[in-house]
Amino acid sequence: MGLNSYPVANGLILGIETSCDETAVAVVKDGTTALSSIIRSQEIHADFGGVVPELAGREHEKRILTVIKQAIGEAGLEMHRPKLEAIAVTIGPGLAGALMVGVAAAKGLSLAWDVPVVGVNHLEGHLFAVRLEAEPIIYPAVMLLVSGGHTMLVLVEKPGRYRIVGQSLDDAAGEAFDKVARFLGLSYPGGPEIEREAEFGDPAFVRFPRALRDGSFNFSFSGLKTAVVTFAKKNPQVDIADIAASFQEAVVEILVEKTMNAAKEFGAKSVALAGGVGANTRLRTVLAERAHELGLGACVPSRSNCTDNGAMIAAAGAFRLENFGPSDLSIGAYPSLHLEESI
Repeated sequence: MGLNSYPVANGLILGIETSCDETAVAVVKDGTTALSSIIRSQEIHADFGGVVPELAGREHEKRILTVIKQAIGEAGLEMHRPKLEAIAVTIGPGLAGALMVGVAAAKGLSLAWDVPVVGVNHLEGHLFAVRLEAEPIIYPAVMLLVSGGHTMLVLVEKPGRYRIVGQSLDDAAGEAFDKVARFLGLSYPGGPEIEREAEFGDPAFVRFPRALRDGSFNFSFSGLKTAVVTFAKKNPQVDIADIAASFQEAVVEILVEKTMNAAKEFGAKSVALAGGVGANTRLRTVLAERAHELGLGACVPSRSNCTDNGAMIAAAGAFRLENFGPSDLSIGAYPSLHLEESI
């Protein structure tokens, strides 16, 4: 059987994600059910306060085959010849060296197993994470895709049909979390550290600015970050927990406010979270509460489906395989790939 023909249609897709500092591989059936999902985070970056691209690529090289074997085994398949319909792999956006490891692995396995490859946009993968949840999302939906590298509001009319209606004009929300955490002496990644501190703080202790309350759906977190740093410098006696809680509240409030405004503006039936910052408990709670108040459906994926994972790539890959067919083996890594682009 050649690469231009399809294996038996059993709905099994292997998903490979290596866009940043998680080596993640999963096997997903029918684009909705994860039979396995292995995620290996790179702790080495904590010493540097952020992801070091060269180190990320090397770490992916060290562990990619081991993680693939674990995902294949956990799904009950045989490594030497798993019965798959395709291998889905993240081709961008992300770190060039990290992406290349995943793409190279996918190509090698494609040739070894005689299985087609499907290139997947990392951002589209996050939008498909909701398809892995028990409760189906109702379209059209406004999805808040918020992570260390991206903060955007995406109107999803249906799978594969997207419109970016708002995005950050400077720092991504996750980036702001990391920078504030670093200034406060907390470790990397900053999001979980800020959240842990905020549990013991007063979110109303100081009201930090909420930028761009101008009717647009764009975000800006640079000014907020500066305001937090300035306040902390001038008030060294203030408990870090109160600063963290107040900062977190400002981020959550503006994210949810603009998400709900966009849902009303575009007639969405539901809202949904996507991306690593979607693991934040306060954000998850407030988004669900506000959606309920407005009579909107709310899809808040499990935390493991918010962070980078191979299952979301496999889910998006299943959709792309069915609607557009496999990718050519000439695909590469595209670090600056936009959501609207397809390869």
